[in-house]
Amino acid sequence: MRIVVAAVGRLKDGPERALVARYIERAGQVGRGIALGPVDILEIPESRARRPEDRKREEAEALRSLVDARFHRIALDERGKSRPSGEFAARLARLRDDGCAGIAFLIGGADGLDEGLAGECSERLSFGAMTLPHQIVRVLAAEQVYRAATILAGHPYHRD
Repeated sequence: MRIVVAAVGRLKDGPERALVARYIERAGQVGRGIALGPVDILEIPESRARRPEDRKREEAEALRSLVDARFHRIALDERGKSRPSGEFAARLARLRDDGCAGIAFLIGGADGLDEGLAGECSERLSFGAMTLPHQIVRVLAAEQVYRAATILAGHPYHRD
């Protein structure tokens, strides 16, 4: 099952980009044996519109066009449901086992994700109630996909 992290903005060279690449590579290695992956990072440029509402709307249109309509879309949103890593892994496995074509994690820009797009998603997931920079959310998404793959592959998990 293909996994996409679709995000507004481009990560510059630096520690965030290196961490995302590291976790995506590891997730791909572990996931290959359990039909989880490949994992792709897709980025769109930030909108240059003046008003935040217009920026979010333009970014939402670009994200919609980027992601396969058959994919299970998950909005990463601080108002979403928070899941323990084991439950998150089980959720990915359930989607995979149900024949889902893919999963797309959608990350908004500095102004957040357009509410209309978030409402169209199959679910909303939160990494906590705090506001996090969208660059860091990419790192967290990549790490959690990697962690889910290791859990599903039967690697020892220190929280069990």
